[in-house]
Amino acid sequence: MSAIGSLVFCTDCGNLLDGNTGDATKILICDVCGTSNKDTSSKIVITRSKPSAFPSSLRTKRSEVQTLTEEDVQRDSIIEYPCERCGQKEVRFYTQQLRSADEGTTVFYTCTKCGHKWTQNN
Repeated sequence: MSAIGSLVFCTDCGNLLDGNTGDATKILICDVCGTSNKDTSSKIVITRSKPSAFPSSLRTKRSEVQTLTEEDVQRDSIIEYPCERCGQKEVRFYTQQLRSADEGTTVFYTCTKCGHKWTQNN
């Protein structure tokens, strides 16, 4: 097996071996060819970086991101469409994709007056 710094390679196929700890008594098994290799790495390299090491415009805008709750999200809209049951001129509606993506959405209607609900496929 050959080692370059903290990298250990399989002696048979040259694959980079995972799990090296610098302990010469540990045996590393190659994922590619299954050969048993001794861990001959001379050292373990641990790296740490600060968030400022990799600047990001998204990270700087983190305080500007709004958090929405369930109540903040409006799921339906009001349109002028007659209710099937009572004839009320305004109903609430929302659409949802229930079938495959190449087919139309399903429109769900709710009367603002009597509460009657019905659906229509687009």
